Amino acid sequence: MTQDIILAGVGGQGILSIATVIGSAALQQGLHLKQAEVHGMSQRGGDVQSHLRLSSDPIYSDLIPRGGAHLIVSLEPMEALRYLPWLRSDGWIVTNSTPFRNIPDYPPIENVMGELGKMPKAITLDADTIAKDLGSARSANMVLLGAVAGVLDILEPECLREGIRRIFARKGDAVVESNIKAFDAGLEHSLSQK
Repeated sequence: MTQDIILAGVGGQGILSIATVIGSAALQQGLHLKQAEVHGMSQRGGDVQSHLRLSSDPIYSDLIPRGGAHLIVSLEPMEALRYLPWLRSDGWIVTNSTPFRNIPDYPPIENVMGELGKMPKAITLDADTIAKDLGSARSANMVLLGAVAGVLDILEPECLREGIRRIFARKGDAVVESNIKAFDAGLEHSLSQK
């Protein structure tokens, strides 16, 4: 089994943390993993994207071809649209509905959401508001990761939780638990929309 994932967003939103947790969970499950270089992470507010390839078999390339991604994960709705050419016809989009207006000509959000609404397999959620309601505005990325867990066949949710525990352990128990709580809220939302 193989799953190819494109992670997209804006610098400072936590794409790198999502990639790290997924990678940790994949290794815990004994999967093969390739990750293309994360582009854009050095510029807060700039676009960020990464290719993650997970498989039970060896992987020889770290880049996902156009039309090959099983999943596009985006912390910003317009970034989800940007990577649609990489999505398979039966692929999923999981995106935050909160825009990050980092350009002067950002299109009307209704237009962006309208385009995403045309996709046959899409989960949109307001990860920012969910995270704030849980008391941890900085954990919107973990809300989104939880939503991803609802459609990601190759990784078990508990392995992702363990990945969160490992990655955030140095920040203390309170941070770990707030991120697990955010993950669980996203997972619940995803399962209710599937």
